[in-house]
Amino acid sequence: MNAVSPSSVRFDILDLAQAMKHSNALDAVPLNLQDAQWRSLADYLQPVSLQQGQVLIEQGVKDRTVYFVESGSLTVHYEDDKDRIRIAMVGAGSLLGEGAFFSHLPRSATVNAGSACRLWCLTPLRFRELCTRFPELALDMTVAMSAVLARRMYNKPKRVAVT
Repeated sequence: MNAVSPSSVRFDILDLAQAMKHSNALDAVPLNLQDAQWRSLADYLQPVSLQQGQVLIEQGVKDRTVYFVESGSLTVHYEDDKDRIRIAMVGAGSLLGEGAFFSHLPRSATVNAGSACRLWCLTPLRFRELCTRFPELALDMTVAMSAVLARRMYNKPKRVAVT
């Protein structure tokens, strides 16, 4: 993973907002905020840039960071105990990492960039700070992430995307 500063590559939180707003995917994040709320949220998120093929999340790793996909596509895959590989695709407007974020369990799958990607990450520490300073915004984010988790769990092909 390659975290970048906003000054080296143009990252605008409103681009993420547009990706979420315009995504019609089953696992699009239903987070409808005002521009000022997005700008407040930007202080708690870190931009991430990935090149095609780079690993974002590795199965079995204990990390609770959640990632919001601004652009690009990512593949989620794992090998089960019977050597079957399961795969899901995640694109702009969705998120990754919500399973470990909420469960405190190791990552359940590996995620690779299927193309060049721009994402925003939120660590548990930054989320706690957001909860303290902007509790209503943190609640809105929690509800939106939970909605994605629930939709993925109800849709068998998308379950593998719960990382």
